[in-house]
Amino acid sequence: MAESSSSGLTFKLHPLVIVNISDHYSRVKSQMHPPVTNTSTPPPPNNGTNGAVEAASSSSFSDSASASASCPRVFGCVIGVQRGRTVEIFNSFELLYDPATHSLDRAFLEKKQELYKKVFPQFYILGWYSTGTDAQESDMNIHKALMDINESPVYVLLNPLINAAQKDLPVTIYESEMHVIDGIPQLIFVSSSYTIETVEAERISVDHVAHLKPSDGGSAATQLAAHLTGIHSAIKMLNSRIRVLHHYLLAMQKGDIPCENSLLRQVSSLLRRLPAIESGKFQDDFLMEYNDTLLITYLAVLTNCSSTTNELVDKFNTAYDRHSRRGGRTAYF
Repeated sequence: MAESSSSGLTFKLHPLVIVNISDHYSRVKSQMHPPVTNTSTPPPPNNGTNGAVEAASSSSFSDSASASASCPRVFGCVIGVQRGRTVEIFNSFELLYDPATHSLDRAFLEKKQELYKKVFPQFYILGWYSTGTDAQESDMNIHKALMDINESPVYVLLNPLINAAQKDLPVTIYESEMHVIDGIPQLIFVSSSYTIETVEAERISVDHVAHLKPSDGGSAATQLAAHLTGIHSAIKMLNSRIRVLHHYLLAMQKGDIPCENSLLRQVSSLLRRLPAIESGKFQDDFLMEYNDTLLITYLAVLTNCSSTTNELVDKFNTAYDRHSRRGGRTAYF
């Protein structure tokens, strides 16, 4: 497999495609490996209890390990538009796959394509998707089968395995190129770079998913800490990238590396956005938001003090009323 593509195409991937593939994989995996609940009554303790417990626990661990190791693969089509040299992937839908013949159900594919054409007439089938750690040899059969629909389909591969040390998205986009290997022309997969493109509806949906309450009933403080940690990580990554860009420009200015005009134009375009942040309108809007936040905080403190005062008065009235009844007279505060 070649390292990178030489086609010169620009790929834009929308978050909806990633969410659809992840949801497809999660549903298939939950159906193949449902949670096992043990409702049987445990046996009475005896001399071999410890050994039986250890054997049961090791068996359960091996079952769970094998279940996690045999991750299912899901397949589907990606749809979108191609404008010149820019390919934008908007959506995806699932496909039926026969693992015995390594082929797709073409009747189901044509039916889904017809339905999507009625709703999204401007979208075309750009390729297909699957899950796994890397592209396999059998994937080329599916790729070639789709060439009668799109002569140069793309292959979107999602890695479902969680890697905490990985910073980038576990998504790879492959193209197919004809390479001569050992004197024989062969069609192989080559990876291509891509960018994430979002619209307003997708940004709202992703933000909603990110702020969902944890299923384990985490407190608001836990959610706030996770949110602040994410913001801190984003700012730290932005700072590191700005440092890399600054060092690169300094090296270019000193003549250590050749001057690249396209990169300088991008940096200039980025810097031209900065004066808009220092405008008078931005300062007015920022101060208004800041004052509103302080006012809400001040009102919350006043409400808390009022509630504490009311609670204190109620306790004082209750205690004073009991003291007065003991003396034979009734008094009110």
